[in-house]
Amino acid sequence: DRVVFDKTGTLTRGTFSVTAVRPAQPELSGQALLQLAAAAERFSDHPVSQSLRRAAGQLPETLVTTDARELAGHGVTAQVGGRAVAAGNAKLMAALGLTAPAVDEIGTVVHVAADGAYLGYIVISDEPKSGAREAIARLRADGVRVVMLTGDRKRTADAVAEELGEGAPGKYLAFVGDGINDAPVLARADLGTAMGGIGSDAAIEAADIVLMDDDPRKLSLAMRISRKTMRLVWQNIVFALAVKAVCLVLGALGIANMWVAIFADVGVMVLCVLNAARALDTKRL
Repeated sequence: DRVVFDKTGTLTRGTFSVTAVRPAQPELSGQALLQLAAAAERFSDHPVSQSLRRAAGQLPETLVTTDARELAGHGVTAQVGGRAVAAGNAKLMAALGLTAPAVDEIGTVVHVAADGAYLGYIVISDEPKSGAREAIARLRADGVRVVMLTGDRKRTADAVAEELGEGAPGKYLAFVGDGINDAPVLARADLGTAMGGIGSDAAIEAADIVLMDDDPRKLSLAMRISRKTMRLVWQNIVFALAVKAVCLVLGALGIANMWVAIFADVGVMVLCVLNAARALDTKRL
């Protein structure tokens, strides 16, 4: 009755794009700030780093990157063209003794500093998947409560949650993710679901269900198929036991004959198989 979604790559496309470049110094151009950040992120495989490199294009030969370090949950530091450059979130700036300005723009914010001076910030945005809102609407229509988890700023998370229409937690937990960092949660959840197309091997291995086309709407379909299947299972169990109990009583009273016994055995089996075949019909789910 509760589904928790990882945001990036699960509810969103996972393809970031630079939407704003804000230099803090008048003599520094937006392109120069972007290239400096991209050079610092040169060796990172994080989606944010990849988007910075795409936006910056071909970097000048003078921006040689050495001593690059990736700080989990903060950003990166590196020597770029002989300058000590840092690119990351406000926590990284605070760790360097710098004050990052409050940013009202929607998206992931990458602050940039060099040689102990704050240079500005870059805003990167991700778009929700086309079927994400419908997926959440279907789950809520089925009585499932939906939660989104993300490492982004609260303002960005609130904007995505408002667009997708998400709610509050319940009792039994299903988790949906795609990254290697999601694997432990996928393993511990009551039901772990991984994105098969873009998901990491660790996430796919740890999950109970894999959505091969990465469409979050398929989670609702899987749950409906499961619920229908369980209804059919219980119908067959109750029907088979009820018929056998009646035949057992009739046999004890001397009323039932061999044909009744055959029906209680083979006949009930055939009827249960035919009833179970209804699980193949998923068009109306």
